[in-house]
Amino acid sequence: MSRHKTSRREKIKTGIRKRISGTSERPRLSVYRSNKAIYAQIIDDTEGKTLVAASTLSKDFSGSGTKMEQSKALGQLIAEKAKAAGVNKIVFDRNGYLYHGRVKSLAEGAREGGLDF
Repeated sequence: MSRHKTSRREKIKTGIRKRISGTSERPRLSVYRSNKAIYAQIIDDTEGKTLVAASTLSKDFSGSGTKMEQSKALGQLIAEKAKAAGVNKIVFDRNGYLYHGRVKSLAEGAREGGLDF
């Protein structure tokens, strides 16, 4: 990835993080996207703890197909884990990525899984 593209995403990310933070009532669902995999964490920023984490590389993930299909399945998996941890409402942190493609697919899967954004 070029330096310009990375630094642009970092600027957008800091702007988003100024406005968004996770609380114990509404933790933050943070998304990281690499070329091969996608990662999601539900974070309580007041305590600085990760409540739930999942990725397409984790052992409990069993999705297959295209990256878009995997992202949607990951969203549903993170929603199941969040419900087990007692989290129903979240704040979505797209982490500087555009809200389309795999990031959007993950968010839609999480909504279908029962998380309230």
